[in-house]
Amino acid sequence: DVSLRSSTERGLSKSQRCWLSFCVMAVIVTNSICWARFVRACLGQYSLANLSWFFLHASIYWEDLLKASVMTVLRKHGITNGTLVIDDTDKKRSKTTTHIWGVSKQKDKASNGYVQGQCIVLLLLVTQTITIPVGFVFHRPDPALRKWIKEKEKLRLQGVSKKDIPKRPKRDPEYPTKINLGLKLLEYFKKEHSEIVVNSVLADAAYGTAHFMDEASAIFGGIQVVSELRSNQLILSRNRTGSL
Repeated sequence: DVSLRSSTERGLSKSQRCWLSFCVMAVIVTNSICWARFVRACLGQYSLANLSWFFLHASIYWEDLLKASVMTVLRKHGITNGTLVIDDTDKKRSKTTTHIWGVSKQKDKASNGYVQGQCIVLLLLVTQTITIPVGFVFHRPDPALRKWIKEKEKLRLQGVSKKDIPKRPKRDPEYPTKINLGLKLLEYFKKEHSEIVVNSVLADAAYGTAHFMDEASAIFGGIQVVSELRSNQLILSRNRTGSL
């Protein structure tokens, strides 16, 4: 709360601090984020309705709270530099869920089928002592683009020529790509934690484009950006270009 007040001038009330402390403790005890489990863990001291109501209606500035929490951890461990890592992960949800934000149909690698889930783009700070998450954002696929890809594949299997297939629709700005979301996370970290020296940026193959690597490097003044190579990329070795 001290870090929150010093950085944003927005503190927490006594009830907000108590509620947040309980939730953090409940997450550690139950290893989950689930109101029902929290209620069982506290032996009925708090009701599910009370806990969820506070989350939905309390005027807590969540982004400022994350910033203050990161600042507290960095200060406590004396961290002044590190490497930023961008990755994304899929979280499975119920197949019938309709009330969770950002849920979409995803490929399930375990069953080779499809599930409902959320895709989260993460930004981690890796240092010599600790690794901590410093930012995240939900990625939502563009429904119009998904529909076009599905229709394109259907027409291709039917033998329709490429020129007769409808043109690719423009991406809706409401559904940015993972690359754009990753760049926004880097820009946010640079803005809010300018005192931290970023040595390099790491990302997996999904972010291995010239646009991402050039933009990510420029955000931090030309640092090195490392990404995994894809099988369809070319490599330059001993002045010779070849397929990976």
